[in-house]
Amino acid sequence: MTELLFKGKEFVYNHHLSVPYCPLVPNPKKSLGDADLSGNLIIHGDNLVALKALQPHYAGKVDCIFIDPPYNTGNESWSYSDAVNSPIMRDWFSSNPVNRDDMLRHDKWLCMMYPRLRLLRELLSSRGSFWMTMDDNEMYRARAILDEIFGEQNFVATCIWHKMDSPKNTAIHFSEDHDYLVVYARDAAIWRPNLLDRSEEMLARYQNPDSDPRGPWLLSDLAARNPYSAGLYSIKTRTGRVIKGPPAGSFWRVSKERFERLDADNRIWWGETGDNRPGIKRFLSEVKQGVVPQTLWRWKDVGSTRNAKQHLSEIMAAGQDRDLFVTPKPVGLIERILDLATESDSIVLDSFAGSGTTAHSVLLANKVDNGDRKFILVEGEDYADTLTAERVRRVIAGYSFEGTQSEELYKETLTYTSLRNADKLLKHLESIENLEGHRFDAINRKVSDGVLVVTGERKVKKKTEGLGGAFTYCALGEPLDMDKLLTGKRLPSYAALGAWLFHTATGEALKRTDIDESKWYLGESAGYYVWLVYRADLEFLKSRDAALTLAMAETIAKARPVQGDKSHLVFSPAKYVPNKLLLPLHVEHAPLPFALYRVEKS
Repeated sequence: MTELLFKGKEFVYNHHLSVPYCPLVPNPKKSLGDADLSGNLIIHGDNLVALKALQPHYAGKVDCIFIDPPYNTGNESWSYSDAVNSPIMRDWFSSNPVNRDDMLRHDKWLCMMYPRLRLLRELLSSRGSFWMTMDDNEMYRARAILDEIFGEQNFVATCIWHKMDSPKNTAIHFSEDHDYLVVYARDAAIWRPNLLDRSEEMLARYQNPDSDPRGPWLLSDLAARNPYSAGLYSIKTRTGRVIKGPPAGSFWRVSKERFERLDADNRIWWGETGDNRPGIKRFLSEVKQGVVPQTLWRWKDVGSTRNAKQHLSEIMAAGQDRDLFVTPKPVGLIERILDLATESDSIVLDSFAGSGTTAHSVLLANKVDNGDRKFILVEGEDYADTLTAERVRRVIAGYSFEGTQSEELYKETLTYTSLRNADKLLKHLESIENLEGHRFDAINRKVSDGVLVVTGERKVKKKTEGLGGAFTYCALGEPLDMDKLLTGKRLPSYAALGAWLFHTATGEALKRTDIDESKWYLGESAGYYVWLVYRADLEFLKSRDAALTLAMAETIAKARPVQGDKSHLVFSPAKYVPNKLLLPLHVEHAPLPFALYRVEKS
């Protein structure tokens, strides 16, 4: 496999391993409903650290990941700030933000994305899929590192999202009307997208002109271009006319014997007169329940960028002159992804959450099919509460909108030629107003930066019912430093420490519902029952009660009898029993504060 080399790669290749673990700290005041770290989450903080924080509970459990990272156009002014310990990287921090004049902006983008993609892959379940929007600025570089991290054999498709509902007349060369949506699977050999529902337009194509008792059918061409050795024969129509063979360059797609059986079963259509070239009847009742997804996604089906901005403005009750978020994604786009990539109980992650479209789409999908999908959003910017979470609060509770909706009707860059033909231009504008005026309360003309824009405006007053649901708003706590645990500084909670120890020891995610702190029990992995003797109390940790004794080991062994090669792994500050007495009980001891059982999940 071809490897993409870029400046700084040697420093970020394993950087995800050195990222500190910071437990999630719920903020009840900013949450909606009871704080529940096993439910919907909105996390405010650096998304690299947040992805590390999610590993103990969600490694291998996320079914659908969607991200909309910076496209690195040179106009976004994003910053590279990962704490990578090298002189080159530290010099990069001082040259933020990254803009078009930065000759290393592509290297910085790759250094920013590489460790995040490594952690995202670890979160994917065996049935999981990864979706990322991108444009041409970083598309081929993104494909290269995704092939490297996910494996090129797990590349699924590149979809084209036709995002613009009108061309950009201000474009210098081309109006760039599409973005890419890159799709990978954790294991493409087993992952399959769900089929899409047939649209009303598709269903309308099925007719039943001959009142066939099997119901509506769609006519399928009997001729095909692919060579078929038994596909060259003559056919006699119902009127006796002989069709000597298929059209030139084609073949009948079935053998003569198969054709005769289909005709005897009234599965061949000869037309109203019985003299047409025959076709095969495909009954709606017998075809697949859905349609295979295509790689071209039109804005009419999944929404446009302008639709997305207008929708966000309505939700947040913003004025038309206030740009809340530059590049929101439409709900319809994420809905399509959820339709293809999730089941009713899937976990969905968006680590570049932005305006919160992913959470909105998950809630809407649950409303439609009464599902129990869960979302996890991560947003590092200051608007995580005031925009990302606030949008989710409003769509959960319902919101009202009263204001003006605008629709762009015409746009043109004014040139010397257009000014010379001003009369022609004015007549064209009058014709637009005459044609479209009945749909709007007002039509406005505006020239800004040499561009003429004509918009139609209508007064709108409406209320959108809430979708229901809840979420827990979290920040990232102080890093968990195992070597300083017994100093009494920053003692983590039992659940936070236990989840991290369980994950580092087993490479698996801990189920929060398995934890029984009263019995020092964390949970079960493929190879261990894992126990943790711990309280966030320095005096307890220094006491004899925190040590593993023979009596405690015997109690543990009785509580959950081991089978096969499985054993008990007990974390505690000390032990007062020799290993030779633990061995018959299938008990192993791992001393705190040291994490001795680190594994890298492949």
